[in-house]
Amino acid sequence: MHEKYLYEYAVIRVVPRVEREEFLNIGLLLFCKQKKYLRMEYVIPSDKIRMLCADFDLEQLEENMFSFCKISTGSPDGGPIAQLDVAERFRWLTAVRSSSIQISRPHPGFSFELDMTFQKLYHELVL
Repeated sequence: MHEKYLYEYAVIRVVPRVEREEFLNIGLLLFCKQKKYLRMEYVIPSDKIRMLCADFDLEQLEENMFSFCKISTGSPDGGPIAQLDVAERFRWLTAVRSSSIQISRPHPGFSFELDMTFQKLYHELVL
């Protein structure tokens, strides 16, 4: 019998014009403390973002999301935050921000297979 794992996930959102409070889901974080698992994927829907804000800095968004990836994977060149343990990196990535990149509050769930759960959530919530 397979073991069921408690996980948390959060949706990464881009808010092209913070004052309008409109956002697009562009990524997903999934964390499981028991398995020391942290996975992140994102997509930048440039056309949709430009429809909400024609002069949005897509290059800066890409740089920020690349940094988030380095932190989530614990990359040696991801700075001091990337060197924290998995749980601390997830908490840092999901901290409340008032910028153009915002993260939903974490939501819990149970999964027998974390990668499959990630793919299902990513397709439902982001793509």
